[in-house]
Amino acid sequence: MPPTQAESVIKNIIREIGQECAAHGEIVSETLVAFMVKAVVLDPSNGFNMDRTLVKSDVQKLVQLCVSRLLDSKNPSLDTIKMQVYFDMNYTSREEFLEEHHRVLESRLGSVTREITDNRACAREELESLYRKVVSYMLLRSGLGSPTDIKVVRETTAALQSVFPQAELGTFLSLSKKDKERQLKELSMIVTGIRLFNRDCGKGGEGIDDLPAILQEAIPATTQHIDSQLQVAQEQAFRYTAILEKVTKNSLRSVELQPYMLKEALYNVRQYEIFLQIILSDIITCAQEVEMMIKQLGAQMEQLKMTVKAKTAVPTSLVFPIFISLSNLWTSFQDETVLISVLSNLTAHLEQFLGAHELLFPEKVMQDLLNEVTVRTDVYRMKEHMEDRVHMVDFRKQEWLFPETTANFDKLLIQCRGFCPYTFATADGLLLPGNPAIGILKHKEKYYTFSTRDAAYSFAESPETYIDIIREKAKKNAELIQLLELHQQFETLIPYSQANLRRKVTHSVQTNLSHMRRENCSQVYSSKDASTQSTREGSTGVPRPQVYIAGLRQDRTKATCAVKVNLTRAVDET
Repeated sequence: MPPTQAESVIKNIIREIGQECAAHGEIVSETLVAFMVKAVVLDPSNGFNMDRTLVKSDVQKLVQLCVSRLLDSKNPSLDTIKMQVYFDMNYTSREEFLEEHHRVLESRLGSVTREITDNRACAREELESLYRKVVSYMLLRSGLGSPTDIKVVRETTAALQSVFPQAELGTFLSLSKKDKERQLKELSMIVTGIRLFNRDCGKGGEGIDDLPAILQEAIPATTQHIDSQLQVAQEQAFRYTAILEKVTKNSLRSVELQPYMLKEALYNVRQYEIFLQIILSDIITCAQEVEMMIKQLGAQMEQLKMTVKAKTAVPTSLVFPIFISLSNLWTSFQDETVLISVLSNLTAHLEQFLGAHELLFPEKVMQDLLNEVTVRTDVYRMKEHMEDRVHMVDFRKQEWLFPETTANFDKLLIQCRGFCPYTFATADGLLLPGNPAIGILKHKEKYYTFSTRDAAYSFAESPETYIDIIREKAKKNAELIQLLELHQQFETLIPYSQANLRRKVTHSVQTNLSHMRRENCSQVYSSKDASTQSTREGSTGVPRPQVYIAGLRQDRTKATCAVKVNLTRAVDET
């Protein structure tokens, strides 16, 4: 089946599954359905052969299985998949988020910018109206107050008049479009710097929030909340691990507890823990950036005060660069505020995917399961085997890495998200943290850690055997693909029609920031201000000549009086 035809078939299947779920009162996203289709097809127990084309009976079976799993409200595995899809759709790196955030802000300014740069004001009233638009532009770009607040408008107008009086509008209008845009942006930063300086001196600052103080309060509060959530998640993970560790040594007990889905619950809470750690890492970065920016803000304000002092006139070459620097610094404070808000919101929404734990494992059930079980933390497990290191003399072919002999030891990309691959493969999918101090095995340019020295020795004897077992287990529990970061292993196993299914299904309607949406009602951003989004205008592009000849359709009895009108746009308008 050609790739395009296969993709069309899968889209139809996904649409049908979505409709079936909706008929049962469950609204599911295309992304979640696509992930579930992939999970069902991968699971060997479902009997799908990926080497042949799906027939009608296969499609009906696939739809039925997917709908059944998507409607199972008491399945930790489904909750984990939902959590992974939600996080994947709503989280992106700090750099990507800020880049897209700035692009969206610029696009929102597009219409206001055009109103100013395309203006051909001549009369006094028109110039006054244009000047008011410039003031509004300053406020919208800086984000320091509302354009409808009269006090804010007056303060901004006064700051603008000190550097750009209304009398200079004539000169401004004579500039090219690009020069106008450049000057507007520069004036906006200077005016913002002036207002921030006046606020610091106690002579203004109407509508300007104290962002450094807000951030200094918000960051510790958010960090504390995530820390508490992280602690609860880890305690749950330690209890599930202790129970499963005992169960794996007793086959009869293992069969008895299978309906409880302890293993799936452990995967769920471990995935939640990992996502919280990712968010917490970003918030720590925010805290470091804010601390540095507060020092810079104080230093720049002090420099500005020393430059201005009690002088009535100061050379613009001295103060304008500082005003611009202040503006850029304040924009960074605004960025951090938005980022903290997004991360805090993301944390709150992840909690909805933990509901199955309370339903399946009430406290009474947990106490019965924990009877005669020793609960150990990850840290305790690592300390327990800290001295049991791998002996290099026992291995001639394998390469082992240790902290004292390896540069950037703590930055190595560990496979299976740092969990012990041997324990996972031999203890029915049990997740135990690997201990890098024992030694890190380098196998085919990939790195593995282990919970004990015995586990390290056993795995090193036949790494590929255990890697294959891990791959097969991940087929049965598709949430493990993301939890253990096994994406690369499945790229060669899944044919084109199933590979990267989520991306293929949502490709045509997703934008760069659709995975960062928060409370948005739509996943699609408005079009850019440019006439096209497919190319960038070259420096040699010139307007196409357009000439209109008026008067050609006159009465034939009269002499033709044609008028030639040149409609070609000026170069600086394109």
